[in-house]
Amino acid sequence: MSAAEARGRARGVRARLASLVWTVCSVLAVVLAVGALLVALDANRDNALVETVLKVADAVDLGIFSRGNGVLHFDGADAATKNALVNWGLGAVFYVVAGRVLERVLRP
Repeated sequence: MSAAEARGRARGVRARLASLVWTVCSVLAVVLAVGALLVALDANRDNALVETVLKVADAVDLGIFSRGNGVLHFDGADAATKNALVNWGLGAVFYVVAGRVLERVLRP
């Protein structure tokens, strides 16, 4: 294998890895956004799909963007909805920005 072929393969691997990182970060951002929307709409928690989305969103919020103890914490009326919308919304934005930065760094 020549040096040019090796560079070409390395570029291909980096491009695929960059696409994978961007895809994963985008999916995580969508999960957080949909989770916040489900909380805001007071979706039926007995529904398996709703419960799964909320559990996954709780798992990927990194603890920093948690509904219960996130960046911002609201009290009073509709506090749970506000906490989910703001904290998970910030988490979604974080994943989009981090995904884009990592994608740009990895892509040749």
